[in-house]
Amino acid sequence: MKKIVLLSIVLLCVFAMTIPVAAEEKSSDNSKANLAKGADSAILLERDTGKLLFDKNAHEKLPPASMTKIMTLLLIMEQLEKGSLKLDETVRVSERAASMGGSQIFLEAGEEMTVNDLLKGIAIASGNDASVAMAERVAGSEEEFVSLMNKKVKELKLKDTKFQNTTGLPADDHYSTAYDMAIIAKELLKYESITNYTSVYEDYLRKGQENEFWLVNTNKLVRFYPGVDGLKTGFTNEAKYCLTATAEKDGMRVIAVVMGAKTTKERNASVSEMLDYAFNKFQTNKLFEKGDVITTLRLTKAEKKQNDVVASESISTLHAKGDSVDNITTEVKMKQDLVLPIKKGDHVGTLIVKDGDKVLSESQLTVKDTIEKASYYTLMKRSLQKLVKFD
Repeated sequence: MKKIVLLSIVLLCVFAMTIPVAAEEKSSDNSKANLAKGADSAILLERDTGKLLFDKNAHEKLPPASMTKIMTLLLIMEQLEKGSLKLDETVRVSERAASMGGSQIFLEAGEEMTVNDLLKGIAIASGNDASVAMAERVAGSEEEFVSLMNKKVKELKLKDTKFQNTTGLPADDHYSTAYDMAIIAKELLKYESITNYTSVYEDYLRKGQENEFWLVNTNKLVRFYPGVDGLKTGFTNEAKYCLTATAEKDGMRVIAVVMGAKTTKERNASVSEMLDYAFNKFQTNKLFEKGDVITTLRLTKAEKKQNDVVASESISTLHAKGDSVDNITTEVKMKQDLVLPIKKGDHVGTLIVKDGDKVLSESQLTVKDTIEKASYYTLMKRSLQKLVKFD
C-alpha cells in the first residue's frame, strides 16, 4: 500500500492548532488520605485524565478473582465495536463452558443464547460459564482467548498482570494489581455502552421459560451508592473480597479498586469511602465527548478527500475544588505514516492536553468512518477537474 499524501498546508495547520479552554489539573497529595484501611491494596483514579487520587500498595501482585472478567468484557466490547460480533447473534454453549463451576448462569451444553444475554450473565451475575462461552465464540477456545488477554496487557503497557483463564477461578501464576485493574477498567469504559449491563441490579434470562434464571448484580453498590454503574466484584478464598467500581457525578467519572478485603462489608465501605473522597475534593472540566470531531484529515488519494478525525474517548481536565483555574491548551499531532485504507477506530493522531509546557494527558484520535483508497475512476475525475481549472 502506498503512503497517503497529506497536503502540507493541512499538516502545518493541524500540527500548530491549539484550542484554549479553562481548567487546571493539579497534583493531589494522596499520601495524607487514610482510606481503604480494611484492604490489602487499593487505588482511586479519575477516568478521563487517568489522574491518581489515592493509592495503597497499588502495585502489589494479588489474585484478582472475578475482576479478571473486566479484561474478558473489554475484548468482547472490542469485537462488538469492530462489527465482528453482534449482540443479536446466538452462541452455542460447549460442554466445557457448561461445566464451569463457581458463579454461573447454569448454561447447558448445546444451549444457544444471544451475545446480549451472555453479556448480561457476565456483567451482572459474574457467570463463569458465560465467560467461557463468549471466549470460545471470539477466539475459538478459552486458551486462545487468554492469549489475547495477555496480548492486551502488553498493549496497555501493564507490567504486573498475567492471566491463565477468563474467569478468575484460582490458577497458578494468575495475578494482577489494583493499578493494573484500574487501567483495564479505564480502557473498558471507553465503550460507554458497557454500563448498560454493569449498572443493572436485577434482570432475567430465559424469561417465561421453565429454566428462567434470575440475575442479581454481585455489586450491591449499584443499588446503594448513587452514581455507581459498574464494574466487577471478585471473591476466592485466596483473593478474599475484591471490587473494581466506577461512579459518575457532575460529569466526573472515577474508578476505585479494592483488593484483599476480609468481608463484603469492608470491601463496600472502602470503595464508598474512596468515592466520597473523590467527589468531595475534586471536579473535572469536560473538553470533548467521545466521538466529537477534533479536526479534519484531507487525503488526496482517498475516495473521500475530507475525513473527520474524532476523539476516541471522553477528554477532561481535573482540579481540586476551589482551586484557581489557569488556561489550558490542546494540541493535535497527526501520524505522518498513514496508509490506506484506514479502518474506523484506527489510531491516526493524538490530542495532547497541556498546562503551559506541562503535558496533562494524551488521548488517541481516530477517524469517524473507514477511509477507502480512491478508485481509478475517482482519481481520473479529479485529474480532469484539475486540467479544466488549469485551462
